[in-house]
Amino acid sequence: MSVGAAASRLGIGVVGAGRVGPVLARALAGAGHAIIGIHASGDEGRERAEAMLPGVPVLEVAEVVRRSELVLFAIPGAELPALVQGLTATGAWQPGQLVIHTAPEHGSQVFAPALAAGVIPLALHPAMVFTGTSLDLTRLAEATVAVTAPAPVLPIGQALAVEMGAEPVIVAEQDRAAYAEAVGAAGDFARAVVRQALSALSELGLEVPDRIVGGIVRAAVEEELIAGGADPEL
Repeated sequence: MSVGAAASRLGIGVVGAGRVGPVLARALAGAGHAIIGIHASGDEGRERAEAMLPGVPVLEVAEVVRRSELVLFAIPGAELPALVQGLTATGAWQPGQLVIHTAPEHGSQVFAPALAAGVIPLALHPAMVFTGTSLDLTRLAEATVAVTAPAPVLPIGQALAVEMGAEPVIVAEQDRAAYAEAVGAAGDFARAVVRQALSALSELGLEVPDRIVGGIVRAAVEEELIAGGADPEL
């Protein structure tokens, strides 16, 4: 499949109706692709799917895969290997089908069991915190997407990331674990620092502690990002 084919209209199915899947599907729909179905479990997932993708049918996983030219797996990374194995065992894959996941810790090799069926594997991880609402569509414009795929397929992954509204960044297969650790640590540390500061200011009885902390944290992060991690004394 060429880059031009990736940019053409595709029938996309989504497995996972957490905060990530419906948002990325909505972004790709905005780029002209057709969302043909989504697998959603639980009332919250179905409500989110309906809010973000009104009119898109909720289907079983196997039916999503059967109908789709591109399948987007937006599920926890720990669940992905077993699901790939199960779909492979039941012969669910379609030859030439694009299969994508969004887990930071896995590269495209998690789809190795399905390669004999002729699938085209990609790993696309948007480096942002999702709310699961349309607000995320704006945030995507300021985000990067880690793209991992076999070399001939990388342009497709880059094109899809751009269609989502984000900037693609290539991450090698062997670097995915370290990448996941780094972005996870950044998110965990930032949340911990903010929670600690909010708690301390609230105990002092100060008004709008969120605005106080928000102003400082945003300015500090922006300054550090501009510096690119350089020693401030240099």
